Amino acid sequence: MLPLYDLNPPRRVPYVTYILIGINAVIFLGQLTLSQRDLTQVFVTQAIVPASASSQPFSVDTILDFIRSMFFHGGWAHILGNMLYLWIFGDNVEDRLGKILYVIFYFACGFAAGIAQILIDPGSPIPLVGASGAIAGVLGAYLVLFPGVRVRGLILLGYFSQLTEIPALYVLGFWFVMQLFSGVTSLGVDTQSGGVAFFAHIGGFVFGAALAWIFVRLTPQPPPVDRREWVYQRNRRRLY
Repeated sequence: MLPLYDLNPPRRVPYVTYILIGINAVIFLGQLTLSQRDLTQVFVTQAIVPASASSQPFSVDTILDFIRSMFFHGGWAHILGNMLYLWIFGDNVEDRLGKILYVIFYFACGFAAGIAQILIDPGSPIPLVGASGAIAGVLGAYLVLFPGVRVRGLILLGYFSQLTEIPALYVLGFWFVMQLFSGVTSLGVDTQSGGVAFFAHIGGFVFGAALAWIFVRLTPQPPPVDRREWVYQRNRRRLY
């Protein structure tokens, strides 16, 4: 299923999510001005390289590499997929956490994702690029905070493709299971030519879900009935 949007309008304008999308877009457009050789050099020197990060885990350069890596992307499909998921699910997580906590949460998930991938393959010379790990944390938090909200998406079945609505629990749960399956099956496979950092996705998702679980238990939450009614009312305002 390709998610298109959720039926969960935020209460406030998600400025942080929009700014993150904008920064990612601007940096990607800047990447397009570079030759493949220059872009590869930028990734090697400015993004996370597990082998380098493992040897200097607490250096300022390594910390900056983690941050910069969250805004680099490997191609159009990479950035469009990431920004679609951030646009759909980030606004509500920002709405629930608040803008300052959401910024801290987003980057913490990005760091956790990078660390997870490094722990799996600490000697890899392949740079880790993309916002996928941080966004996976957003997906994990959304699953905890809004499991029953319905997500409208497109089921791709060739000529029989159709729009449908599925609870976020199943959409994001299936996404995580696919990442876990792909990550496990990739263990022991030669990835020196690159590939998808599945364990960054897994690590970011689990970390984001755990932080959201802690947030829910430390912060007074309205009853589920009230939350469902508020979502319903916001949807009515959007429709009319």
